[in-house]
Amino acid sequence: MTLNKTTNTPPTTHYIAHADLDAFFASVEQIDNPSLQGKAVVVGGMPESRGVVAAASYEARAFGIKSAMPMKTALRYCPDLQVIPPRFERYREISTEVLKLFKNITPLVEPLSLDEAFLDITELVNSNEQAQALAERLRSEVRRHTGLTISIGIGTSKSIAKIASDLNKPNGLVLVLPGTEKAFLKDLPVAKLWGIGPKTSEKLIAKGITKIGDLSEKTDKWLQSHFGNKALIWKAFSTGKDARPVEINGVRKSISAETTLAQDSSDPEVIQDLVRKLSKRISASLHKHDLMAKTIKVKLRLSDFTNVNRQTTLDYPANSDAIIGELAFKLIHKELRHEAPIRLVGIGVALVTKDKDLQPQLQARIPGL
Repeated sequence: MTLNKTTNTPPTTHYIAHADLDAFFASVEQIDNPSLQGKAVVVGGMPESRGVVAAASYEARAFGIKSAMPMKTALRYCPDLQVIPPRFERYREISTEVLKLFKNITPLVEPLSLDEAFLDITELVNSNEQAQALAERLRSEVRRHTGLTISIGIGTSKSIAKIASDLNKPNGLVLVLPGTEKAFLKDLPVAKLWGIGPKTSEKLIAKGITKIGDLSEKTDKWLQSHFGNKALIWKAFSTGKDARPVEINGVRKSISAETTLAQDSSDPEVIQDLVRKLSKRISASLHKHDLMAKTIKVKLRLSDFTNVNRQTTLDYPANSDAIIGELAFKLIHKELRHEAPIRLVGIGVALVTKDKDLQPQLQARIPGL
């Protein structure tokens, strides 16, 4: 008997879900304190210390309040605003509980932050109807165990799923049918596309690209000449093409910390002391997770609200607060000037790698080991 090895088995349709807890920090505060339910609530720093909004409830958003808005501005928009200091330990506790619910459904979970994750549900469903039913079950489980609502987007790729989850918040569910990706994206604002931030969006709009469909119609040559090779990735995403898998054991790509100064300053000693504190926070996080960093980044916001970003690459990976702080301050020192003092300082590390994965490389480079 001979076996026919040529088959016409159709390719597997991938189903990726992006699950995003609605107004997470603010919603946790409303759940824990029922007197806040139905009220405009923000989590963030106090206005007298020039705090900013970390999260806003949907009641607060109705007043035009957004994340990263100065708290003083938020209070002008809504004088009755309930301002709650953040409780990150509590948010992490809830996040861990929700992550367990995700993993009860599938082990293929890629957390992105405390309030969102990708799930690959391809092996669990055989149809669009089954995918939708599974998402409904997930929303129900999260609501039953935590009292929180969650919005879910389902698509054939990570980029489609992430966009879909944001379109019907709060407590939304959007399923993008396989084969309809390009039509789904066509009329959406170009800023919705993965990898396109506010500044890039402004540049694209200035060149007449306002919708994702406009981007998909541009030639590779035109995109490369105006935006470089990264624009080819945007174009692929704009047509629904995204082959990135859900990474269940992915290493964190970055760690950062930032703070707004109580008073704008160009004093090197004040800035250096702040850099030391931020560097210690980052170093502690690196040590806690057995991670090393290869790139140091700094972010400054000046008194005129100009943003300055600088970075440098280390010769060897490190997790020392002394090294991080020294290099970060060198980058910042070049920007110190009295005519535009600093309002906000942020430090980050990127290209984070597992400490244990680096040991063979380091031993090969250090004599005597």
